[in-house]
Amino acid sequence: MGREPAPAAAGETGGRAPAPRGAGQADPTPWTDGAAPPVFAPPQHWAREDEESPAGRTARPRPPGSRSPARIAATAVCAVLGAGLLGGAAAGSLLAVDTPAAVTPESRFQDARTAWHSTPVDTLFPRTLKGRGAGPGGADRAWTRVAVAPDGPCADALDPLLLTALGPVGCARLLRATYTDATASSVTTVGLVFTQGDRAATNALRTRFVREKLAERADLMPRAFPVPKTVAAGFGDAQRASWTVRVLGDAPVVVYAVSGFADGRAVTDPQPAPRATADGATSAPAQSGLGHEAKGIADRVERGLRTTVQKPTETPG
Repeated sequence: MGREPAPAAAGETGGRAPAPRGAGQADPTPWTDGAAPPVFAPPQHWAREDEESPAGRTARPRPPGSRSPARIAATAVCAVLGAGLLGGAAAGSLLAVDTPAAVTPESRFQDARTAWHSTPVDTLFPRTLKGRGAGPGGADRAWTRVAVAPDGPCADALDPLLLTALGPVGCARLLRATYTDATASSVTTVGLVFTQGDRAATNALRTRFVREKLAERADLMPRAFPVPKTVAAGFGDAQRASWTVRVLGDAPVVVYAVSGFADGRAVTDPQPAPRATADGATSAPAQSGLGHEAKGIADRVERGLRTTVQKPTETPG
């Protein structure tokens, strides 16, 4: 991921920004937070056939600088035509240079593929996120980034079954960060899986996730990213309470988020964010607002990604 060095924000561990890396390289530790133009001079010996003379129709030279009206007219026409051709060629070259290539859904899709290493980390995962109306009952929320994980493969960070479900599009790179809320009572890991599939494969997977409700299956829940010596130190598999998984249709990316309590308590009844944010939900994740945490953070990271790659074609769900 192309990161710009920046000092760590309050609440983030570490004190360095990882240098930009190519695929396959991973930092083993998380980053927390003049001359005039020539003038044409015609020859001075212009001559023309003179009028017939009584002596024998002879021709004599005209005085230097003398021209017939026909020649003057022909010269003027050539000059005008030449200027027009030159001007047209110049205009054509300018148009060829200044006219940008047409932007298509396919070109936008491909442009997004490299965002994981060409976009600064603070753009993909801002140090703070504002969630106006993102909490229960439309309350405002705010989240602070705790740490950013080194970019890397998916195998070590996603559950094997979820990795299998994403198999048709593959995994090129995974980016993750963990946030906490303003009261430091909840923690949420948000991830961006940059895939290898084309648009057809990506949309087919998206359709399958929706049709089979794969994003609501607890056995496909994303894993948390715990950060030692921070409020997210105890955020493991057992602490996951609510989550969301979204396969984007216009970019080769899967966005996910998973939330839990910051005190490390285990959760026996995790619930997907759509259910935990529904009116009347009474589960622990719903009543504690953890469904709103997962959804709110995923929404904003997804919107940031779309803005970065200029793909404002969908509204996060």
